[in-house]
Amino acid sequence: MKKFRFLYLPLLALMTAFSFASCSDDNKNDIPDDPTLIEDYHFDLWVALDRHGGMARDVQTLVRSLGSLDADQPEINFEGKGTEVNAILSLETIYKGAYYYQVPVSGDRFAKYRIENNRIITVAERRFKTNTFSTRKYTHAWIDDNTLVIMAASGDAKSIIWTKLNAEDMSIIDEGTLDIAMPEGGEMFTTSGILNYRKQDNKLFYFYYAKSGGKRGKRVIPMTTAVINPATMTVESNKPCFLDCEMVGTAYGELLQTTTLITDNGDLYIACVTDDSDGKEHSHLLRIPAGSTDFEEGYDGCTISGKLISLLYIGGKEALAYARDDEMGTSIDDFSHYYTVLDLNAKTSSRVMFEGKPLDYSGGRFSSRMAYVNHKAYIGVDAKDTNPQIYIYDVATKTTIKGASMASGYYFEQIRVVEDVKQ
Repeated sequence: MKKFRFLYLPLLALMTAFSFASCSDDNKNDIPDDPTLIEDYHFDLWVALDRHGGMARDVQTLVRSLGSLDADQPEINFEGKGTEVNAILSLETIYKGAYYYQVPVSGDRFAKYRIENNRIITVAERRFKTNTFSTRKYTHAWIDDNTLVIMAASGDAKSIIWTKLNAEDMSIIDEGTLDIAMPEGGEMFTTSGILNYRKQDNKLFYFYYAKSGGKRGKRVIPMTTAVINPATMTVESNKPCFLDCEMVGTAYGELLQTTTLITDNGDLYIACVTDDSDGKEHSHLLRIPAGSTDFEEGYDGCTISGKLISLLYIGGKEALAYARDDEMGTSIDDFSHYYTVLDLNAKTSSRVMFEGKPLDYSGGRFSSRMAYVNHKAYIGVDAKDTNPQIYIYDVATKTTIKGASMASGYYFEQIRVVEDVKQ
């Protein structure tokens, strides 16, 4: 009997393992992975006074740290509780974990900050070496948790420069210029372009285009993808897109809002626009499939009318999008912006709903007013004739509840999930 028991137990364990594996495989598309599962965190709420910011608007920017954005708290205000950031920080910033990284308003260094007790604390900074970057005008990617790459057009926009930084102390690991020649007909590269890193195959993807000279130079080539080896920064391929398009947010390199995403399986998506024959912009969501470096011709994941403004990956096959309904207005302050969930595989769009109705149209464009943590998305709405309101969208149940509200006179700029500093 004991001999049978010893044979039976391993067999039972093996059968159980196969059973769990089978269940997991069957349901993996129904339960989205959560790449931002965090235990100890808080929210940094960035707001503007008087009107929405972004696009180099001259507005006062405040930030306040909050342990929760749930509804069970007093109305949020910033009087005596927020931090004025304009003298040190730019609204256009990089953040990861517990820290912010940027070229600050001094425009002469790389710096690392944290916001603690509503104070801006400089953690580390490093003056430029050879390559110099302008405040707000660069793109970036994280190769790993401690290696940050910053990239932009050079001062005369004739070449594309890069600097690789150690995020611990902001020391410069290496710097250089990409081996990309100016395309025929072009006189300058777009200011920042868009950079992203795909860990699944260890490649950097840099999206850019060239344009004619002058302050309002016109694009002369389609959006082009440079695939880069992150170890050597050599360009492995450099191909124009099949679609005559350009990236959304070309100047600020995802410092204000995110326009690319990489899914758990390694598919890379980027929002871009084309000009219709009537001069109106038409949005597209293009895909570079996992294992490939070329766009998938025939795929367009954008089914909305109007313009895609910002994307937020919420796991599995879905992304939350902030978009603009052009029929409702196209200026920054128009109440024409809305939130919708994109199914990246089915290529469908579903407005975020609350109590049976879509969330109200919001004013404000250049921001990251969406945040995602632990299967919940936090959404900021600046609706007409009402106080700014946060909504909380549960990704697993696809339901929305009201969160905290803000006092009038403030305008959402960014909602950031920031990890607590480990003591």
